Amino acid sequence: MRIVVAGAGKLGYSIAQLLAEDQFDVVVIEADPRRKEVVQNSLDVLVIEGSSCSPTIFADPDIKDADVLIACTDSDEVNMVTCMMAKKNGIKHTVARIRNVEYAVHASKMLNDEMQIDLILNPERITAAEIDHILMTPSALNVDEFADGKVRMFEAKIKENSPYTNIPLKELGIPKDILVAMLFRRHKMIIPRGDDILLPGDNVYFVGRHDVIKTFENNFSNTYEKIKRALIIGAGRTGRFLAPMLENQGLFVKVIEKDKDRCQLLAAKLNKGLVLCGDGTDIDLLMEEGASEADVVICITEDDKLNLLLALLAKHLGAKKTIVRVARNEYIELMEKVGVDVVLSSRLLSAGEVLRFVRKGGIVSVSLLEGAQAEALEIIVGKNSEVDNRALREIDFPKESLICAIVRDGEAYIPNGDTVLLANDRIILFIKSEFAKSTVPLFEGRE
Repeated sequence: MRIVVAGAGKLGYSIAQLLAEDQFDVVVIEADPRRKEVVQNSLDVLVIEGSSCSPTIFADPDIKDADVLIACTDSDEVNMVTCMMAKKNGIKHTVARIRNVEYAVHASKMLNDEMQIDLILNPERITAAEIDHILMTPSALNVDEFADGKVRMFEAKIKENSPYTNIPLKELGIPKDILVAMLFRRHKMIIPRGDDILLPGDNVYFVGRHDVIKTFENNFSNTYEKIKRALIIGAGRTGRFLAPMLENQGLFVKVIEKDKDRCQLLAAKLNKGLVLCGDGTDIDLLMEEGASEADVVICITEDDKLNLLLALLAKHLGAKKTIVRVARNEYIELMEKVGVDVVLSSRLLSAGEVLRFVRKGGIVSVSLLEGAQAEALEIIVGKNSEVDNRALREIDFPKESLICAIVRDGEAYIPNGDTVLLANDRIILFIKSEFAKSTVPLFEGRE
């Protein structure tokens, strides 16, 4: 499959990189000669210099024969026009980054129907929704739901005093409808077996039936108290999406932002929350505005290094939990090492949406985990696929993968080696990212 990425900015570069690593045939269109050179020197993709709105670009056979076009330039309007031109030149599927709230929220029908854009990406809105989702489970580093909410994934960090340490998993007494699906130890992925043990500092992913795992999460509730007060530093697009979301969840929200115009825009969207015009790096201001009393401090300015500094300042002042949004994926591991509780990459969250879209087949959702080292996939088993009507122990899955839940006839359960997969089963697959491309076709149906 050939995929064209129009625009090699931060998001476009990340998407092109992930698609190339997934062995797709990737063509990048970039108007800036300097960005073109960066992409050429670092990614295994074809780069064409020019404007994605130019009719001559679509005459190029490397672009005209593409299956998917992803428009992620810095201009919403350019992205929309690029997608329209792509459709008129025979490219079947289009994706556009649309950051303007007016377009994304109030004109989505026009974008889908009239402009025929198949998938709209709004990285800031996606990030805000993910933060909101995580904060509703205070003890979690990450949460996700699959199969219309029937299966839930819950990530937690194992503490020094945890009752789950140094005991073989088969002896832990975890409810039978919950599985320890994966763990990351010193940033290395491990698919655990019965004799493996959990150690302090491990990031552990539990997967199971929604009602059972919601109760199980209470075992980690002493990690953080229920969140009532949130301090957000930064009122850019992500902040303007996030603050009203948290207020609607019943949290008291306070926002610090240097830009007066942004402050006014956000203040108009809040009912009880406060928006303060000031410098988030001012320790006196942070102390005055109760950073030490906040249940969570969320640092979402446009500067990764500043976000890290703000999170460390908040921790120093006594903040219970910190969340940082980053643009550069390589900062994720560093920030986690120095004590930031949750680090989110807008690019990776958006790239997960793109991967789900371009892989198609029976894939329902893709969640990129631990800086895209691993993936959690929800897949529908195709009729007459290679896995249809076969027991799990008979299927040659990579050892770096695990089917950790199956939903059949509306019921979710944890499988074992004797479980037989059937067409239309929804399976939740944890897998190391480099093996996803070769494993997913096993589930594709055949006529």
